[in-house]
Amino acid sequence: MALDRIRALPCWRGEIVAEPLVGGLSNESWKVVDAAGSHVVRFGEDFPFHHVSRANEVMATRAAYRAGFAPEVEFAGPGVMVSAFVDARTWGEAEVAADPERVGRYLRAFHAKMPLEVSGPAAMFWVFHVIRDYARVLAERKSRFALDLPRLTGVAAAMEAAQLPLPIVYGHHDLLPANFLEDADGRLWLIDYEYAGFGTAMFDLAGVASNAGMGAEAAEALLGAYFGAVPEAAMVRAFDAMQCASLAREAMWAMVSEIFLAAPGADYDAHARDYLGRLDAALDRYQGRHGKVPL
Repeated sequence: MALDRIRALPCWRGEIVAEPLVGGLSNESWKVVDAAGSHVVRFGEDFPFHHVSRANEVMATRAAYRAGFAPEVEFAGPGVMVSAFVDARTWGEAEVAADPERVGRYLRAFHAKMPLEVSGPAAMFWVFHVIRDYARVLAERKSRFALDLPRLTGVAAAMEAAQLPLPIVYGHHDLLPANFLEDADGRLWLIDYEYAGFGTAMFDLAGVASNAGMGAEAAEALLGAYFGAVPEAAMVRAFDAMQCASLAREAMWAMVSEIFLAAPGADYDAHARDYLGRLDAALDRYQGRHGKVPL
């Protein structure tokens, strides 16, 4: 029982009151109040099928706290992490899409500061490898989405060919709107560091835009705020291509999760089909702007 595990943790001061937090697609989280204040308990094992290491997640979350982006990690043990609770509202797609300049500046600061705080072995995230690996897992497990795999890997190959050389940064790589929090003072927080690692900025930029359904004008403002200049045509093409890759990866994440996970309330089939639809729309936009994709 989760409550028994929570009560057994050695970090509490006095009696506790615990309630589950809803909304997660892969991990179980609880809000716990004790004599010292409010905390978040996050349960999660290593997910090798998602390339997730909890040791890396804890390290990245601690680094993000030191860099000024995440709540403090107060305790970590096998399969569990306890962080300070932030009294803040969770962003949705509308909030992210409405303020692309702020998001762009925030991500630029995140990418600049995080490499100075991370430690230990260097984790890497390259979405095109992830997509290829997901395709292997889904084929081996005879997923009911198996017929979609040749198209998805073909899309990934075409989108990878459109990328530009960029500096290596330390990215979050899971910029769903719900991972942004804004407190009463207007401070932004970023949570959930399961996929954090080194890569280029393009995946975070494309991921935050595609997950929020940003239009072309907002996306250009995002890129301009991040890079400090109006993006050139090749940069826009690489960004649009990476949006397609981000959507394909998110759809395939749900397909793989359907096989291995069972988070309360999570509908992985619906999530996969939602993102397949978003991918179709993004591919149409991409081909309208940059020409037909050979698949």
